[in-house]
Amino acid sequence: MSITTIASEQVNRIVWNQHHDPFEILGSHPIEQDGKTAWAVRAYLPNASAAWVILPEQRKEYPMQTVHHPHFFECTIEIAELANYQLRIKEGEHERVIYDPYAFRSPRLTDFDLHLFSEGNHHRIYEKLGAHPTEIGGVKGVYFAVWAPNARNVSVLGDFNLWDGRKHQMRKGSTGVWELFIPEIAVGEHYKYEIKNFEGHIYEKSDPYGFHQELRPKTASIVTDLDVYSWNDEEWMEKRRRTDPLTGPVSVYEVHLGSWLHASSAEPAKLPNGETEPVVIVSQLKPGARFLTYRELADRLIPYVKELGYTHIEMLPIAEHPFDGSWGYQVTGYYAPTSRFGSPEDLMYFVDKCHQNDMGVIMDWVPGHFPKDGHGLAFFDGSHLYEHADPRKGEHKEWGTLVFNYSRHEVSNFLAANALFWFDKYHIDGVRVDAVASMLYNDYCREPGEWLPNQYGGRENLEAADFLRQVNHTIFSYFPGVLSIAEESTSWPMVSWPTYTGGLGFNLKWNMGWMHDMLDYFSMDPWFRQFHQNNVTFSMWYNHSENFMLALSHDEVVHGKSNIIGKMPGDRWQKFANVRCLFTYMFAHPGKKTIFMSMEFGQWSEWNDWADLEWHLLQHEAHQQLKTFFQDLNHLYRSEPALYSQDFTEQGFEWIDCSDNRHSVVFFMRRDKDSDDFVIVVCNFTPQPHSHYRIGVPEKGFYTELFNSDARKYGGSNMGNLGGKWTDDWSLHSRPYSLDLCLPPLGVLILKLDKEKTAEALK
Repeated sequence: MSITTIASEQVNRIVWNQHHDPFEILGSHPIEQDGKTAWAVRAYLPNASAAWVILPEQRKEYPMQTVHHPHFFECTIEIAELANYQLRIKEGEHERVIYDPYAFRSPRLTDFDLHLFSEGNHHRIYEKLGAHPTEIGGVKGVYFAVWAPNARNVSVLGDFNLWDGRKHQMRKGSTGVWELFIPEIAVGEHYKYEIKNFEGHIYEKSDPYGFHQELRPKTASIVTDLDVYSWNDEEWMEKRRRTDPLTGPVSVYEVHLGSWLHASSAEPAKLPNGETEPVVIVSQLKPGARFLTYRELADRLIPYVKELGYTHIEMLPIAEHPFDGSWGYQVTGYYAPTSRFGSPEDLMYFVDKCHQNDMGVIMDWVPGHFPKDGHGLAFFDGSHLYEHADPRKGEHKEWGTLVFNYSRHEVSNFLAANALFWFDKYHIDGVRVDAVASMLYNDYCREPGEWLPNQYGGRENLEAADFLRQVNHTIFSYFPGVLSIAEESTSWPMVSWPTYTGGLGFNLKWNMGWMHDMLDYFSMDPWFRQFHQNNVTFSMWYNHSENFMLALSHDEVVHGKSNIIGKMPGDRWQKFANVRCLFTYMFAHPGKKTIFMSMEFGQWSEWNDWADLEWHLLQHEAHQQLKTFFQDLNHLYRSEPALYSQDFTEQGFEWIDCSDNRHSVVFFMRRDKDSDDFVIVVCNFTPQPHSHYRIGVPEKGFYTELFNSDARKYGGSNMGNLGGKWTDDWSLHSRPYSLDLCLPPLGVLILKLDKEKTAEALK
């Protein structure tokens, strides 16, 4: 039996996709019929010529009638309770049976979820918004939710509905979150959101909270379950939780996964089950090349970095991005690891293998800007939702990107939860936050008249500063023992101070001043260095103002700057010696360390993000020796607590003398935090050796030469001190004893008091 229970105007709102809550019309609705309870079941089924309601438990079937439109169907059923029902649909010559999405009426987001999100404090909002495989009433499917408060309508598009926005229209909640459960679809489905604004313009958007995306140039999101991977890094995670990274060694190998090494397209990528998959073509400059997968990188990159002795791998941004040449810094999928290198599970495998090899993982994170690509966050719901509407606050013209509106709670929540997400789901050990200065200043790279002051008339972006405090407070509240590193190039105060003191809450800040001073110093002819001793010593004047990381990054080897070895003056031998001198001084200087790939073997060319590193150079002895130098330097650094345990206290560093600018020589002490151990570091920044150079030392005894950057095995002249020197009872440099040393050319010595040998001799 069937009667019409709905007006044509209501049907038209569904047919024309103009209803903010299709559940008011579609699905099952109780009605009174002849004094009895009945149910009206309605469905909008484009392309259907006939439909029936199936009650599986009663094994009954009820025909539906078209109402006001040839594809809008309705029937009434006289029954007290209507449990799960199904629809049988005839489309042309084919029939199929489905569960009606509009039969699942209860929202999955609670009022408390929406309240936390609206105030910007839903730390794990990624577990609510996005696409989540779930089961409701015994029916499996995927729950979709997206924030688009200014949209007129939102629909889910996908292969499952032939990308037809009429078929799965979503319901809008009071806070602008749209949601819908679609039964009988599963992991692996491709989808987007069709968003209409009130002017009728349609935007097809990837899911801002999507966990996986199609390989570029395609842009659909992919339904993914992030909880299926079995982790094997419990020991690492527990050790990390109990460890303060600021008192431990941190030596970071910065790598761009897309150009570290490529494989041949003739070599198919291996899947976990041993099968192979089609190659992912990559390079513009190397025909037939393909990207290595995350799993292949686990097999090749991790052993290489472990052999070199680094403590961490830092990956340039691996969140999904459309253009290979952006290095990952123009992100469109903040919650999706790029599919260039494989699946989310593959990345988890890579991180897991790093941890099993006693190596941490840092990823570059980009909350400062996002690109204007049509499928991304820009003009997301037909309005300036994630970005500022005024280009004086909302656009980086130099980069052609948009700036997040940090004052909007839902936007800051999106980003803060995103930072937490990578620690939570991918077990990463740190983030390096890109371009912090661009976030902190309203006039960053803007001419007068192109920016707006804050409410106090200043240039500081106070909302961005508050946002960064929120991010860091959240990260460290959940994950003690991790790293949050700021690439901040100005004198903004207290960047690496805790939030409770008014700081931004990072625990490390890149020392950009040290980087510029040292590259300027080492690029000049050694004869002129005597006039620029301040370049070497100035960093210690401000060293204790922040927790600094010394970084020689990808930015220093691109855009005509030359690679590190190419910056060095002199002949070939002096260039290699200068490189060894620079990096030994870097590892002896207070602060954690970051070095970009290719520097460890002396690549001559600038970094080319389309091609392999110049691995062929390792067939030459000088480049092999430089790689050996880095291995030994890293292992020395990790084995001597005096070189890392007090990077950020005054007790950890002491000049012995830094005034001998005539010879361009400095020497200093580094002290251990938990013992009375110390090392002496002596630097000669010119090619002129000194056969009898005397330095003062605090204790009597035999000082072992732990490291000599001029050793023969590194390609040096092998000048040194025959393994060490005994002190003389001559006071010098306000110290009671002194050493008569041979200083090698362009060399750095690291010496340590041998307590056992000294005690034996002094018996």
